[in-house]
Amino acid sequence: MIDYQPLYNTLLDAKADTWVELLPGQLASAFATSKHGTLSQWQAAIENLPPLTTAHRLLDADDVQIGLSTDLPEADLLALEQQLKTLHPWRKGPYNLFGIKIDTEWRSDWKWDRLKNHITPLKHRLVLDVGCGNGYHCWRMLGAGAKMVVGIDPLLLNVMQFQLVRKLYGEAPVYVLPLGIEDLPYGLKAFDTVFSMGVLYHRRSPIDHLMELRDCLNPGGELVLETLVIDGGLGDTLLPEGRYANMRNVWFLPSCDTLVSWMKRCGFKNIRVIDVTPTRVEEQRSTEWMQFHSLKNCLNAENPQLTCEGLPAPKRAIIIANNA
Repeated sequence: MIDYQPLYNTLLDAKADTWVELLPGQLASAFATSKHGTLSQWQAAIENLPPLTTAHRLLDADDVQIGLSTDLPEADLLALEQQLKTLHPWRKGPYNLFGIKIDTEWRSDWKWDRLKNHITPLKHRLVLDVGCGNGYHCWRMLGAGAKMVVGIDPLLLNVMQFQLVRKLYGEAPVYVLPLGIEDLPYGLKAFDTVFSMGVLYHRRSPIDHLMELRDCLNPGGELVLETLVIDGGLGDTLLPEGRYANMRNVWFLPSCDTLVSWMKRCGFKNIRVIDVTPTRVEEQRSTEWMQFHSLKNCLNAENPQLTCEGLPAPKRAIIIANNA
């Protein structure tokens, strides 16, 4: 079991008393086994891991590394690999756990490389990662010196993957909570840096999401936003009539100029677009660890510049801004 008391203590220091009062009940509700038929099996797989100790922990490499293959007997390695595979699909990574290489759907390290030299150094900062998946970037943030990283993601499978990795790592000031940003109390203003990567286009109201993100930040705190965009000028926005790249829940894809204008309207300052990169099939793809359809299956077979619906293929921008 994870000890959440250090998290509560840090949030109290950050004057997030209201959330500390809510969190135990939120966690108890989210982890109620009656709500998810597979949750108890996932929890048992994690609890039944044999005691694993290692001196090898590396959080500033492309793959989050915990342990070496020489740390475990072959039988234990095979058992660990099977337990990891029970948590399929693995979408964010890569990881290297006791020599077991988890080649995830996303090369999330590429995104980290695009932003890491542009953000305010994370050393000694309290960080929130919204929609963090299994916490890959949370580990990279910790490796970059963050005081504590709190990730939130409502998908329980992602949270279980994180908990397994954290058990292998050992105690660390990083947590992934089974919550959405709407579960955080209004007026939080607790975090020095907030990341929202791959979330905005899933929100029915992007303006509300930007305001929620701003509300989580200390005055002067930094937002790191990554989202799908389209080419175009001020005011240009794509609102898919149906699916986008075979995804049902995609709402607004703005141009960079439009997105910057939204952020200005929400009160952000010092807004800068630091990267715009088309998503390639080498960055998001099916693997042994994520065997379902991926980006290649969602593009037009004759023209990969278009999605299978005939819309502009995915292109992602990273924008950094500060709370006023």
